[in-house]
Amino acid sequence: MRKTGKNSPKTSSCANTAATQALSKSPEHGQIKAKSRLVPGLTLVATPIGNLGDIATRALAAFAEADLVLCEDTRVSKKLLGAYGMSVRLASYHDHNAERIRPRILSRLRRGDRIVLISDAGTPAIADPGYKLVSACHDEQIAVSTIPGPTALIAALTISGLPTDRFYFGGFLPAKAGARRAALEALKSLVSTLVHYETPRRLAATLADAAEILPGRSAVVGRELTKLHEEVRRGTLAELQAHYAAAGPCRGEVVLLIGPPAKPDPAMTETAIDDALTAALDCGTLRDAVQSVARATGVARNQVYRRALRLVDKVSGDV
Repeated sequence: MRKTGKNSPKTSSCANTAATQALSKSPEHGQIKAKSRLVPGLTLVATPIGNLGDIATRALAAFAEADLVLCEDTRVSKKLLGAYGMSVRLASYHDHNAERIRPRILSRLRRGDRIVLISDAGTPAIADPGYKLVSACHDEQIAVSTIPGPTALIAALTISGLPTDRFYFGGFLPAKAGARRAALEALKSLVSTLVHYETPRRLAATLADAAEILPGRSAVVGRELTKLHEEVRRGTLAELQAHYAAAGPCRGEVVLLIGPPAKPDPAMTETAIDDALTAALDCGTLRDAVQSVARATGVARNQVYRRALRLVDKVSGDV
């Protein structure tokens, strides 16, 4: 997921050097350094999702020791490295050239090179072609290791206030409305928090589709996380859709989180559902009645629909 950080670290490269020298005198740092030594193979290194100060010490050490650093956009990665006074050999690895250059990368890894893979921001192999390189390395028994760190989906999930014990990450939803609605329909039965990346331009349309297909659910929009203009907005899907439709397209990187479906009221018996459906059918169509009752009771829509069909059939039979 491409993210361009705007916040540079407050520590100068000279200060970083001094801190490194001071730490190197302690036995504790010696133990850390030994464990962090870059070994031959592929190492995935997480980079900040916005605030450049979030880089890990091990990540900087890996950059210094690597024979090659693979990145999405060399211009973006040079800004990060330049902020820490580092100059390393970079090569682009992205959606458009991955198939072509992957064999050359694997050849170097087989020779024992130490290669680091990063994305423009966050953890590589999440919503980018890095996983294919990792898979190819495993196929050829090439060592793969990681230096973990920031990732937008976990950052957004942990501050969302939505359930974190079970969550589903779906990357970007389809750009076209029909495919997007079908994807949301397929997720209706998941009893977990749904996490998706989204573009600012499509956010309002996606929220409108989600509000219709997943009515009544709580949701959170996390935007520009860790950056100067960070925004975390909470509400129902309908409330968030109304806000972003009125405000117009926002800017920056967006994570959309949708809460799990409400738990059915244990006191909601079939008789109570039928009574609610009867009242709703007197005021509207079958579809509207099913939707309103499912939303009000928290009972699964397909279960309410089955009860509604039985009621309609019974009324028709009585006539």
